Amino acid sequence: MREIKSICVFCGSSPGSEPEYTAAARQLGRLLGRKRITLVYGGSNIGLMRAIADACLSEGGHVVGVMPQGLIDREVAYTELKEFHVVESMSIRKEKMAELSDAFIAMPGGIGTLDEIFEAMSWNQLEIMDKPVALLNTKGFYNQLVSFLEYTVDQRFVRPEHQKNLLVDESPELLLDAIENHVSLKVDSKWIDDLKAQTQSRM
Repeated sequence: MREIKSICVFCGSSPGSEPEYTAAARQLGRLLGRKRITLVYGGSNIGLMRAIADACLSEGGHVVGVMPQGLIDREVAYTELKEFHVVESMSIRKEKMAELSDAFIAMPGGIGTLDEIFEAMSWNQLEIMDKPVALLNTKGFYNQLVSFLEYTVDQRFVRPEHQKNLLVDESPELLLDAIENHVSLKVDSKWIDDLKAQTQSRM
């Protein structure tokens, strides 16, 4: 079992169209607070980001915000947090959140959320890190994305092992259990040689 002391949660700065999204954010936040798992997130005071932060704090949990100055200038920062990191750019923000976290969860969100979770998946794939990456699939929000990732495997752009390393569940409790018990599937190092051979055969 992995020792998970902190989890980075990516989610929307909007509450979305369905009340279940906010309910799930609060449920996950309370669960992290009760389990004394530090919540690392983008530091916003609006949308699902605010909901999960407040819920974690309500259970005595620790919340860490990370935000570039440009967004702080738009007055969307939860500056009352005891730990808040101001960074220079969105790229540095992702690096800082990864540094502070033992695992990653994406809740429903938009382009920024997708960018963040895919970068975490990419870093695992390139063996820059080995940290669980998960989708909280509230109300089937990520069903189509999961299907697309399966398609990328079928088309041989993504290795099956890398796709299977992405944890998916609708239940915050079950997702945390999966994260704590996750053992990463590894790809044989000769996969690069296989790609070289495939490339040569089609030239």
